[in-house]
Amino acid sequence: MTEGSPPLPPRDRFTAGGRFAEAAAPTARAFTASLPFDHRLWRYDLQGSEAWARALARGGVLAAAELETILRGLGEIRGELEAGTFPYRLELEDIHMNIERRLIEKVGAVGGKLHTGRSRNDQIAVDMRLWLRAEIDGLRTALRDVQAALLEQAERHRDCPMPGYTHLQRAQPVVLAHHLLAYVFMLDRDRARLADARRRADVSPLGAAALAGTTVPVDRQALARALGFAAAAPNSMDAVSDRDFALEFCAAGAICAMHLSRLGEELVLWASAEFGFVELPEAYATGSSIMPQKKNPDVAELIRGKSGRVYGDLVRLLTVMKGLPLAYHSDMQEDKEAFFDVADTLRGCLGVLAPFVRALRFRVDRLRALAGESFSTATDLAGYLVARGLPFREAHEVVGRAVRLAIDRGVALDQLPLDALRALSPLFGPDFREAVSVEASLRARNGYGGTGPDAVARALAEARALVDAP
Repeated sequence: MTEGSPPLPPRDRFTAGGRFAEAAAPTARAFTASLPFDHRLWRYDLQGSEAWARALARGGVLAAAELETILRGLGEIRGELEAGTFPYRLELEDIHMNIERRLIEKVGAVGGKLHTGRSRNDQIAVDMRLWLRAEIDGLRTALRDVQAALLEQAERHRDCPMPGYTHLQRAQPVVLAHHLLAYVFMLDRDRARLADARRRADVSPLGAAALAGTTVPVDRQALARALGFAAAAPNSMDAVSDRDFALEFCAAGAICAMHLSRLGEELVLWASAEFGFVELPEAYATGSSIMPQKKNPDVAELIRGKSGRVYGDLVRLLTVMKGLPLAYHSDMQEDKEAFFDVADTLRGCLGVLAPFVRALRFRVDRLRALAGESFSTATDLAGYLVARGLPFREAHEVVGRAVRLAIDRGVALDQLPLDALRALSPLFGPDFREAVSVEASLRARNGYGGTGPDAVARALAEARALVDAP
């Protein structure tokens, strides 16, 4: 309860109704109240209430003067909420009852007509869907900003070779732009998943009432359109008990958080002395409380760590829903904190990640130097033999022996004497050294999706089109 709120009344008939002769215990009131977290739905509760009032007027339930009075009262409440002067009361349980009580205080008994034919069950469900649509729009914009930051770095480093990895072992040369673009396309799938989730959330439950449908003559399809929904939910029981839209959002959020975590992990590795690929921006790093030389990648580490939080939110909501028969149950009140937390966590990660990525300074000289180390062009040497007629499996075996020979002699592949290679296969010629250069390795991979210069140029254009699309 906020400071200055009136003491709890011994019995509140506004919430309990005539059925109860005994007030709820204070501990029960506190335990069941959702106001501490659902208050953030106020804007959408007002939007739904205004649409419902107009639907009641069209159905003849409200006179024109009554509608005008209710809309005026809701407008005044909106002003209080925007100004931060709204008198929240915890004993009224949730944001819906707080707004309804305040409306009656402002306009009198006519305010009590607003809830005609409506239940908190469909009211909650419509508020959540309205909130989710707006939240997804914001998250997709934030994702696009991170994509844009990655693309900017990729465009600056389209000609910078670096070592590519499998099993965290140096594997083959790639270019830095190609590596960064992998995340641009990865995050685009996240944007698409969120858009899909938004489409399935774009159904209005308003008018389903408690579970059996409303008794008042409202056109639910027209009501849905008035709220900007694509359609009305076709089954009243499903409408009030469905939380698939929240689950799908949390699932899409969990996959997105996993992608952000992978990027965070690479930045942690790349900023280490062992890798030394990137200079960590001081504005996005922290020091040690005991070691004065340290510059720690806390931002990247926290992005990595927060993925577990989002996974937990998804599992929490799945667990709440898995055993519920139709239709509404108070268990479903537990949906909102998980639902909100996914959005808040993703928004926080995305908001810091975009400027962090833009501030990165890559050590291109080191990346170039390491691109050809650890026999990373051995596959190209096998390709050299294949082009001369040797079956790939035999070429693989021959080059494996060549790598062993180079390790024993402590040299790179291009430093092996030609006669030593010809002892392994007569197909080797003096041009083998060109085949194992980093530049030749990259040029050989110009097919769509590859790391060759032409392929990367096409991918940069494709990524730019995705980022610039409305």
